[in-house]
Amino acid sequence: MKRISTISGLMLLFSFFVNTAIAQNVAVKGKVTDAATGESLIGVSVGVRGTATGVQTDVNGAYSISAPSNATLTFSYIGYTAQALPVNGQTTLNVQLKSEPNELKQVVVIGYGTQRKRDVTGAVASVNGDQLTKQPVQTATQALQGKVAGVQVLSSGQPNAAPILRIRGTGSVLAGANPLYVVDGVLTDDIRNINNADIVSVDVLKDASAAIYGVRGANGVVIITTKKGKSGPAVVSYDANVGFREIASQIQLANRQQYVDYLNVANPGKIAADDKSPLTIPGTTNWADAVSRKGFYTNHNISVAGGGDKSTYFISANYYDENGVIKTNNFQRFSLRANNDVKISDKLKFSNQLSLTRGAERGVPIADIYGNVYRAAPIIPTISNGLYGNASAWGNVSNPLLQLDKTNNFTLNNRVQGNVAADYNPVKWLTFHSAFNLDARFNNQKNYGYQFNNDGSTFTVGGGNQRQPNSTLFVQNDNSYQYQWDNTVTFDRTFNKHHFTVLGGIVTEKGRSNFINGSRIDVPPNQDQWFLDLGNPDLNAVDKNSGTLFTRQSYIGRINYDYAGKYLLTGSIRRDGSSKFSQRYATFYTVGAGWVISEEDFMKDGIFDQLKLRGSYGELGNDNIDPALFIVTGSPYQPYYFNNGQLAAGTVIQDIKNTNLKWETTKQLDIGLDFGFLNNRLSGEFDYYDKKVNNALTYITLPGILGDPDNRYITNAASYQNKGVEFALRWRDNINDHISYNVGANISYNKNTITGLNGGQALNAGGANSQPITRTDNGQPIASYYVLNAIGVFQNQAEVDAAPTYDVGEAKHIGGLKYADTNADGKIDANDRIFAGSYQPKYFGGFNFGINYYSFDLSADFYGNWGNKIYNGKKNARGNANDNIEVSYANSRFTPTNPSSTDPDVISQSTPPSTYFIESGAFLRLNNLTVGYTIPTNMLKRIGISKFRMYLTSQNLFTAKRYSGSSPELFNTDILTSGIDATNYPVTRTFAFGVNVQF
Repeated sequence: MKRISTISGLMLLFSFFVNTAIAQNVAVKGKVTDAATGESLIGVSVGVRGTATGVQTDVNGAYSISAPSNATLTFSYIGYTAQALPVNGQTTLNVQLKSEPNELKQVVVIGYGTQRKRDVTGAVASVNGDQLTKQPVQTATQALQGKVAGVQVLSSGQPNAAPILRIRGTGSVLAGANPLYVVDGVLTDDIRNINNADIVSVDVLKDASAAIYGVRGANGVVIITTKKGKSGPAVVSYDANVGFREIASQIQLANRQQYVDYLNVANPGKIAADDKSPLTIPGTTNWADAVSRKGFYTNHNISVAGGGDKSTYFISANYYDENGVIKTNNFQRFSLRANNDVKISDKLKFSNQLSLTRGAERGVPIADIYGNVYRAAPIIPTISNGLYGNASAWGNVSNPLLQLDKTNNFTLNNRVQGNVAADYNPVKWLTFHSAFNLDARFNNQKNYGYQFNNDGSTFTVGGGNQRQPNSTLFVQNDNSYQYQWDNTVTFDRTFNKHHFTVLGGIVTEKGRSNFINGSRIDVPPNQDQWFLDLGNPDLNAVDKNSGTLFTRQSYIGRINYDYAGKYLLTGSIRRDGSSKFSQRYATFYTVGAGWVISEEDFMKDGIFDQLKLRGSYGELGNDNIDPALFIVTGSPYQPYYFNNGQLAAGTVIQDIKNTNLKWETTKQLDIGLDFGFLNNRLSGEFDYYDKKVNNALTYITLPGILGDPDNRYITNAASYQNKGVEFALRWRDNINDHISYNVGANISYNKNTITGLNGGQALNAGGANSQPITRTDNGQPIASYYVLNAIGVFQNQAEVDAAPTYDVGEAKHIGGLKYADTNADGKIDANDRIFAGSYQPKYFGGFNFGINYYSFDLSADFYGNWGNKIYNGKKNARGNANDNIEVSYANSRFTPTNPSSTDPDVISQSTPPSTYFIESGAFLRLNNLTVGYTIPTNMLKRIGISKFRMYLTSQNLFTAKRYSGSSPELFNTDILTSGIDATNYPVTRTFAFGVNVQF
């Protein structure tokens, strides 16, 4: 027995030493790379399962960690599938992580917080910053084009022009239809100061989930999150691209002979071959080419990020310089960003985001320039013998090149944007957050017109008005700021299968702006001397000072509930008070529910990896109006007649206003389905929405006896509806460790309707030849075309004699347009106008694909829309009989030898708006094409570079269109005239080379 006990003891002792030896810690090291590209992954979290031990990979993707020899290491990284590997006594473990195709597990920003996408009950779309930087554009919103279902983006070729966003249709006419932008918590209406390379993600709130922003969220919310530092060694990144832009499709205007042939019909006798005629000057002037050029641009960004256990930092600097495709037009921007987090203790964290931007721009009066380009005679030279051709003496328009050279519109913009915040966690499940957000702008504008005469012009017959006898200077200083103070508390707790996140808070906002301007003449031409006190104060001196002020006070609350990861419930409420209305307060809300069907037991073995049904309904507001719109103002001490006709002093009301104005309200229903199957390689979303706007602002016509200057006032008397569906589909797959690809597409259908004007009258806009072009009226889309119905061209006198009488400005004649007598009264007049479509597309969307082949990558993005119309306003804008015409019309117009049945012989200033000028706006564009090459990491180690990628990219490479104009994409901020192509800045095509370098 004693021997047995001794043996047993020895065996236990031996077992103890064996187990101890096995469990002894070993130093494990290795490298983590991307399975598809082989690139080193920086900042991958490497941990020992079951312990708090963990490290992150360095700039080379390397790590080193001490772990028991029988432990399991975990590797996790955002956007990649996590891995767990046993150590098994090994000292080296190299890991390849595969990108995670399951987008439903991503974290999205939902306003005052974040949430897993699988738990979201609203319609929220997310775009990674990497997708934005592929495109050579100034602003992130331009790069969103075609990437998000339900979001329409209209951009301009003009440097520093803010793109127009429409989320689920046009939701307002007079109160603004643009979405709210939120940059790191700062609420703003302009993101042109944000460097694309600094962006981590863009999240778009498309439905009533935007109600958390209350009176600001009616048109949707775009939330931008910028980069932050990570614990670990400093990572230095340099991103740059340089290239040039050109006009994608230049408008083709008639040449000398085509113009002369046309003028002999439009203005018989104007052309005379004598020594004073411009016909004595040889050659043809292409005015569109004369004012344009290829514009070079360059974009450089450098950043450094890093930190330790207590603090992290991200600092970046950006320089952007672009010459516009219109001569003299240029823009430069320099920006700095600093994002920092400081962990003061385990319970208290301090953070700040700060952006400083300085922009300098020489703008061009594009409406004046292109208005004259379309009309100027091609027989007048731009410059001859050093003198500008006098276009005004012949065609009553200024020489566009002279306008550009003799006008300098210079603007200097300085902007400070950012916040400071503190987060306090007394316990793990409770967070107190306080943030002060600021957006301040300081702008200085100087518009200088140089003095010039027409004494030495190359063509002076008839004199002309092409002269400016005095130099002119206009100076304006704009200063504005808007601050927001957020104070919220968040409760986040799980009880068994119940998970609650509850948010409550108070938001205080204030905004102020003021400007002061003045003008003088005879100021010295030296730009360093452009000051008002150097000019003549006695003539044409105008000085003005004005400004605005508004405040908001809001109370917010939200609850997110999740049971067992299957059943989701969301509710939010916001009580807003705004100084912009006499009725100060209103309440906005949203409710949402979701069912993660794929988590049910009966779906465990189904084809779906993810399947979620969701729905939301809520009410949002819109207070994007002039803060003084409801305040009645008067002009004192104006003379008026009283009693027996004696002149007395009194007060005149300058404008009749509705003192009971209230905000527009939007009620929106959304039903959606999110899905993923085939191991989440295929995923997508489907949404149906119904968005109704009530109490919309519109104009009411007033009797003239009331004395209002324009006989109308603004009140809440309209309602609109946007109803539609959205569908998005994505496929991602890895063929092997070196080849991967992705394909995506989205399409949206939207129907916009004016459902009631409630006593208001229809809004007419976009007058051509003293007649409106668009009409906003019941049962029609906003800004529908309301014109005569052109049904052909008179071919002979018999047709002319048989036609109804004309009362539309032009006389009926052989070769002239025929119009339908829609009301059958035997007369063609304004009562025969019909609705003929609108610029709002019925369908729009995009598709994209990308492939990674070893170290090469290729990506392409397409965008398009159809079901909309364009009014060719430049074709209709004939100021007088001497104006030029387009080549397409010159070749197809009615002549005795070409009896066209579609194009009239002459388009004059008396030609009324009609369907003749309306064309299809459908198009499909290759928005971006990029080819890149990444040098393998093992080739870069020796020179201390962790990543080096070079690429070629193009923007707007080609467009398939039916519109005869230069581009079917019109950039017009006026909603009521948005579909009229009159004097838009040309759409551009870009070719560029770039590099992405990381140290």
